[in-house]
Amino acid sequence: MAFQTHDLPLCKVLAVCFALCGLAAVGEGRFRGFRKFEVVQGSNQEAVSEELWFTQKLDHFNGADSRVWKQRYFVNEAFYKPGGPVFLMIGGEGPANPAWMKEGAWLTYAEKLGALCLMLEHRFYGKSHPTADLSTDNLRFLSSRQALADLAHFRTVMGETRGLTNRKWVAFGGSYPGSLAAWFRLKYPHLVHASVATSAPVFATVNFPEYLEVVWRSLASENADCPVLVKKASDTLVERLKDPKTFENITKDFNLCSPLQIQSEMDSAYLLEMLAGNFMDVVQYNEDNRGFEGVVGTNVTIKVLCGVMSDASLGDPYARYAAVARLMMETFSVKCLDTTFSNYVRDMTNTSWDGPAAGGGRQWVYQTCSEFGFYQSTDSPNQPFSGFPLGYQVKQCASFYNISAEEVAEAVAQTNEYYGGYEIRSSRIVFPNGSIDPWHALGITQDITAELPAVFIKGTAHCANMYPARSQDLPQLSEARDHIFLLLQQWLK
Repeated sequence: MAFQTHDLPLCKVLAVCFALCGLAAVGEGRFRGFRKFEVVQGSNQEAVSEELWFTQKLDHFNGADSRVWKQRYFVNEAFYKPGGPVFLMIGGEGPANPAWMKEGAWLTYAEKLGALCLMLEHRFYGKSHPTADLSTDNLRFLSSRQALADLAHFRTVMGETRGLTNRKWVAFGGSYPGSLAAWFRLKYPHLVHASVATSAPVFATVNFPEYLEVVWRSLASENADCPVLVKKASDTLVERLKDPKTFENITKDFNLCSPLQIQSEMDSAYLLEMLAGNFMDVVQYNEDNRGFEGVVGTNVTIKVLCGVMSDASLGDPYARYAAVARLMMETFSVKCLDTTFSNYVRDMTNTSWDGPAAGGGRQWVYQTCSEFGFYQSTDSPNQPFSGFPLGYQVKQCASFYNISAEEVAEAVAQTNEYYGGYEIRSSRIVFPNGSIDPWHALGITQDITAELPAVFIKGTAHCANMYPARSQDLPQLSEARDHIFLLLQQWLK
């Protein structure tokens, strides 16, 4: 299953890692590769912005339920000019990272437009704990609809208490929070004046094989042979997994934590997905500027991976694939790979807030099962990997949360019915996307109307326009940021 989430990373969980494009403001849906349960710390960023707490309702859709909890938020008043707009950065599937209160394109806009900046952490992520634990019963309060109602209540109360009710509010978010930014404007147009919905997968789908199709094209954009070599390596590994005599060598080649045992298709699929996740993560965030968040591994790019895959001195494509795995382990300081599916199930079914998947993995995969799908399967022939089909991903919904395949499909259909999917109709929402980013396949990449414009940025990855500008940015990325500013300037007149 796949997303980058963060504990993600806001994404090893298989499922659907997005990306927390920034860890908080951006969503990460992927939990794959070696970042599965790595919590991205703000390094020295923790002291950057004071933590504040908002009294939030547990269930916005049941008037008889008066329970409340404390939701974390951050404020930056440095650029605010009386009468100016209010910018609200929406948190996603991982801890809100206070680094966003000091850097990012939205702050450049805020400085020019005199905006007050707020960031609200998403319920059930980071330190925003609405319930005593992460039991499946409690996770029923985790949904995009409840999160939007959190935003609405926060905006209403902040408006009243800070005298900002009549200010123009603008929502920002990237990845899953990008979708929330669009949907906040869609569902609460009286509360939010405009939205910047970056890398937003607004169309829910159970099966998302197009993700890996974009990975193929993104690798090929660097070197036409690169995805072909990756496919050869992956196919070789799949064949070797059918012969237990090869298991000892595979254990050594990929530095597994324990001797490889394949007792079911779930075991082999988990290993194959984890190794494919290295390429998926690198493509998704290729050459972005996430370093300011304290993120590790930004120096590993598509160019680097394809360089390893093209290096004949390392041996055949399979040997090069193993070399990529070792490179990623070294980059993320991983001593060995735990590819035991039963251990993953154990971690994902731990309901404690101190559990190994509580940084976002258990929560985000629940949201994929109960709302979005987004399963990045190998069901398309036009991609480089094999061995983790849709069935493997959907079975996890039943194992972790007792949600059946039929219920997943129905939930996804309801999500598109509620929000509109690609047919969203609203105004003053801009949809930036990058061509390298596999998530653009579920986003808005062409203008819907003049009031619902798309900004499709060739050669950039997930949420690239949200990160701080730097000298090596592609000219089209700089132009995209400028265009978004001009739209905001126009909409805030």
